[in-house]
Amino acid sequence: MIIDSHIHLFFQAVADDRSLFFDNEPEFKLLYNSPKSKIATLSQLIDTMDHHGVDISIMSGFPWRNPEYAKRNNDAVIEAVFTHPERLRGLACFDLSWEGAAKEAERCIDAGLSGVGELAFYLSGIDARAIRLLEPVMDLLKAKGNLPCMIHTNEPLGHPYPGKTPVTLEQIDHLARAFSDNKIILAHWGGGIFFYHIMKKQMKERLKNIWYDTAASVFLYDPEIYDMALKAGVLEKILFGTDYPLLTPDRYYRDIDQSRLTLEQKQMVFAENAQALYPDL
Repeated sequence: MIIDSHIHLFFQAVADDRSLFFDNEPEFKLLYNSPKSKIATLSQLIDTMDHHGVDISIMSGFPWRNPEYAKRNNDAVIEAVFTHPERLRGLACFDLSWEGAAKEAERCIDAGLSGVGELAFYLSGIDARAIRLLEPVMDLLKAKGNLPCMIHTNEPLGHPYPGKTPVTLEQIDHLARAFSDNKIILAHWGGGIFFYHIMKKQMKERLKNIWYDTAASVFLYDPEIYDMALKAGVLEKILFGTDYPLLTPDRYYRDIDQSRLTLEQKQMVFAENAQALYPDL
């Protein structure tokens, strides 16, 4: 069983001509201005899943500033889930500065989506304003059965790349403390904050409601990252995610096979951890 917990899907018009959506969308232009930045259609996603043995994918759209774009993208995710109910799940995505963000989250969850994400603060980091904007969405997720929220994070050091936000470990710590009763998935290994689970005081408790996905891991870390997660005692919180179409699953399979994880431990990462987190898997 393989569950890819981090996939991106756009509506068809974006796949046809992304340049039409650059105006007043600096975050989208930042990430997708290059023709090397891939955009996949639903049929391509299903074909990739079939080719690489992925049983279920959990999809996100994009945190568009334009509410109409956000709705169109969420509708595309909802339609994909409806079309392939055995293969796909979806998350509601939007720009949190939109006043209707919480209502859009509710609309999408009522239509069958499984949570919220990937929420991102590409230009600001997870600052105090971001925390305030998250509050109504996090309250809604708790009211709907404590559904997960996936949030974009990245390592605060290392090489620059499009989409690398000015987030700090202190901001991520504040996020975890601000929403200690919510289920939060930190994309991209949580910027490395999972290493702090080995501290003797405070951090184990502060990070108890946090999960981490492996999206973009191939670009960021050596295969030993999986062994370090095991040593840190957080392997049951690690979710397999590819960030497709940025990367395909086989790139991750090679890294995981180079780790020291047992077959049983690999299965935790590939599927069991996601099944324990999402109630509809």
